[in-house]
Amino acid sequence: MTAPSGRTGRPPLTETRKAEIRLEIARAAVELFVAQGVTATTGEQIGQAVGVSARTVWRYFPSKEACVRPLFSAGIDVIAARLREWRPGQPLSELFDPTLATGLLAATGPDGATGTALVRLTRTEPGLRAIWLQTYDEAEPAFARALADRAGLPPDDLRPMIQAAMLNAALRAAVERFAWGAGESGPGVETGEASVGDAEVAEALRAALAIAAEGVS
Repeated sequence: MTAPSGRTGRPPLTETRKAEIRLEIARAAVELFVAQGVTATTGEQIGQAVGVSARTVWRYFPSKEACVRPLFSAGIDVIAARLREWRPGQPLSELFDPTLATGLLAATGPDGATGTALVRLTRTEPGLRAIWLQTYDEAEPAFARALADRAGLPPDDLRPMIQAAMLNAALRAAVERFAWGAGESGPGVETGEASVGDAEVAEALRAALAIAAEGVS
């Protein structure tokens, strides 16, 4: 008698669960990177922090530095969502209020401090820097499509591509300045001082966006 065919054993993971595991690994990795440095952190340690094997970590990510990519992408998603919410007649600069830098960093982890620390590490860790820049590079076409749609231009029009590149550079510079400045201020910074830092970043960002958005707002 022929045995019935079909899959046996553990059922396959859903895409939602896979995304959750990726995020769990990412958050564990950044906590270890911040606590002991990238060099001292191993795939085994990252896996242990999540309750999975190192083999599982490498199944999801090609390197330990790449583990943080979902956290960087979360911040980019904040920008993409705001661009999609851009209302007719609304200047692009109004999409980005003084809480933008804080919001982007908070999106990267369980709290804003984790996101800030992660971005600070990109200043000294070449592997993390490469992932950080690659994330923004890959987000740029999405920004360009949003700008083209808003202006009624074809997707391959050069103007939204240039505007997206300027927007991308302004966003990255603003978040880096906020994160690196927070690191220099230290844990004793007062709430009022942090608010001033937010406002300065937002003002610099609005100035850059005024140029990037010329002709499409």
